[in-house]
Amino acid sequence: MKRTVHRRRVGRWSVAVALLGLVLAACGSGSTAVPAQRSTSTDVAFNTCATLACTGTLGGAAYTIVMPTKWNGTLLLYSHGYREAAPAPPDFAPVDTKAEAAPGYGDGDDSVGKALLAQGYAIAGSAYKTNGWAVTDGVSADEDLYSFFVQHVGTPNRTIAWGDSLGGLITEVLAQKHPEWVDGAVPLCGVLAGPNLNLDLALDVAYAIKTLIYPPLKLTGYTSYADAVANWEGAAKAIVAAGKDTTNGVPSIIMVASLAGAPSKTATYDGSTLTSQVEAYAESALTALGYGTFGRYDIEQRFGGNPSGNVGVDYSTRVSASERALMDLVSPGSTDKMLAQLAGGQRVSSDPAARAKLAATGTPTGNIQMPTLTLHTEADPLVLVQNESVFASKVAASSTHTADLVQLYTLAPATYPPSPGAPYGAGHCNFTLQSRVGVIDLMDNWVRNGVYPGSAAIAAAMGGASGFDPVYQPGPWPAAS
Repeated sequence: MKRTVHRRRVGRWSVAVALLGLVLAACGSGSTAVPAQRSTSTDVAFNTCATLACTGTLGGAAYTIVMPTKWNGTLLLYSHGYREAAPAPPDFAPVDTKAEAAPGYGDGDDSVGKALLAQGYAIAGSAYKTNGWAVTDGVSADEDLYSFFVQHVGTPNRTIAWGDSLGGLITEVLAQKHPEWVDGAVPLCGVLAGPNLNLDLALDVAYAIKTLIYPPLKLTGYTSYADAVANWEGAAKAIVAAGKDTTNGVPSIIMVASLAGAPSKTATYDGSTLTSQVEAYAESALTALGYGTFGRYDIEQRFGGNPSGNVGVDYSTRVSASERALMDLVSPGSTDKMLAQLAGGQRVSSDPAARAKLAATGTPTGNIQMPTLTLHTEADPLVLVQNESVFASKVAASSTHTADLVQLYTLAPATYPPSPGAPYGAGHCNFTLQSRVGVIDLMDNWVRNGVYPGSAAIAAAMGGASGFDPVYQPGPWPAAS
């Protein structure tokens, strides 16, 4: 089964690294919401694109709507992932402002969109007015597109909001805001722990790289986007060099990964050997550092200051016994030496106003009001799978419908070559075509017919070649201590 992974905007740093040589989380308690009774018709009338503009601009953002030959009454409203505000390393590709009606649709891979259209779904998606950490703009774009669809195309019998990565966060924020018309939410590989926890962790990565690998690295307060990019590039070269230094560099890379809870494999490296594991840790570090430098510059400009801090953080609590043993095996005594360096480094304070503004743009409350189905790779180097643990805890604490959260995970094969890489389960948003279509079908059956997605239905929908792992549960947030 063909995999669908969007390297273009969710992590393109493996180029630099290559230089280194449920069953469910339904919580058991709480009632299951019964969706409002709606038409189950599979042939719903609509205005065709011959009579209206199915592409255009709304509120400064491009949109696209694609209708099937026969509409089953379900509108799939898609939110794309993070897009850099300006050309970013390593390839400095032009920024993307195109609309996306489904993952990759109209942008080189139409497989998911075509499969959904063949089943009768209407697919629609929008770019955002701005790129970068554009959660507010993404929610506004979805609102505008939904209104346009209802006014000009047809009235959905149900609307499922879904999205990848930052789009997964936008999906959840939209569902929180509009339970009156969002019938089901499907955040994929989503930033569901919220922006502050994730940006704090990116700061931890940058701090550890500065302290242990590349002292010139600036952690905040970049004078320009170019300044932030230059800092990333300098650190990238230093990380490459560190991978060749067994005494100091390799233990430092392992330490950075330990502090961030990074997975030991990525889409490129299977982690089956120590060398591959270190390469995976380096790729994860470079990926996080992108958000900690040029990504942070965008955020600081957008919210008026640095929202992240690490004053008072005890990094020693994040190093497990097995991680300590690995570092000391590579270089005896290195763990205590590095922890002492981390304890003595110059810490960073957050700007409280900027932190509050960032949180207000999109921090899931957990008070879900409709069926919510998430999907995450177990080895995600960018949006850690532990985001799902944080979200599940919030749902358990805040919602009276805890059983309406179903969380699914995919496990990568034990080994795979760097090219073409992991077919699923490792890497950011690295899902197969069948698993993407499968989660939509599960949600549609849930909100259309009131059929809760049980274990057998999930396994059938995900397919045997998608890496579905029915027993996996992610650990706590790396900085929980």
